[in-house]
Order: sequence, then structure tokens, then C-alpha cells
Amino acid sequence: MNLSKEIAGMILDMLSDSGTTEIRRNDLAEQLGCVPSQINYVISSRFTPEHGYIVESRRGGGGYIKITRATYDLSTLKMHLINSIGNNIDERSCRAHIVNLHDRGLLEDKEAAVMLAATADKSYHDVPHELRDKLRANIFKQMLISSMK
Repeated sequence: MNLSKEIAGMILDMLSDSGTTEIRRNDLAEQLGCVPSQINYVISSRFTPEHGYIVESRRGGGGYIKITRATYDLSTLKMHLINSIGNNIDERSCRAHIVNLHDRGLLEDKEAAVMLAATADKSYHDVPHELRDKLRANIFKQMLISSMK
């Protein structure tokens, strides 16, 4: 297992009970035998709002990073997602939203697969680059509205 997966796994284990954990970056880095910047990398890439997490950072007084698994009712989640998409969304962010919805049980396997295919860059091959993210956002929002009724 690579170090990033090990760090993410450890944080997920800490989150599993209450859905919230506070970690001291330096302590976790020391425990895992890595540098604190590796902890930052994992948090900034795997524990994002697109993945369903809220991250708060405090400096001073020992400092800590608080990670919370976001929980919403379905209508709040739908509203939050549609608002967060805005007018443009890239494939990576779109994929993260879809995987998060699937992992939470809000999308079936087939729905997620169709959404991933419809929002993949390959689907926009003939669309000018400057319009792809806008078109993807419009399609993704309509798919969300349809699938989450």
C-alpha cells in the first residue's frame, strides 16, 4: 500500500465512529514516518467538499485539522450540489461528485456509470474547448435533478 492510501485509510478509520476527527498534522506525520506536507497533500486531494468532507484548519495553540463527513438530507444535498457546480465544471470535479453520491448510496451503479460517461471529456470531443465545462455543468445539473427526485 502506498503512503497516500495509508494516510487516507488512517483518517477514514478515525472518522468512522463519529464522522468527525481532529488531527495534529505533525503528530500524524511522526506516527506514519512521513513529512507533514504529505498529510496536507492527502487532505487537500481526498478530503474535499466534492468528496463529501468539510476541513477546518487552526493554527497556533498546537494547531489541528478538523475533518467532518458532511451529512445532508437529500433536498439539501441536491441544492448544495447544484449551487456548487455553478456555470462550469471540469471532468475531475464532476467525477468526484458522482463517486461521492454513489458511495453514499444516492446513485445506483447504472446511474453513476451513465453520469460518468455523459460527463467524461471523451463525450465532448467535437465541442470547442472553451464550451466543454459549461456544457458538462448544464448536463450534470439536469442529470442530478432527474436522478434525485
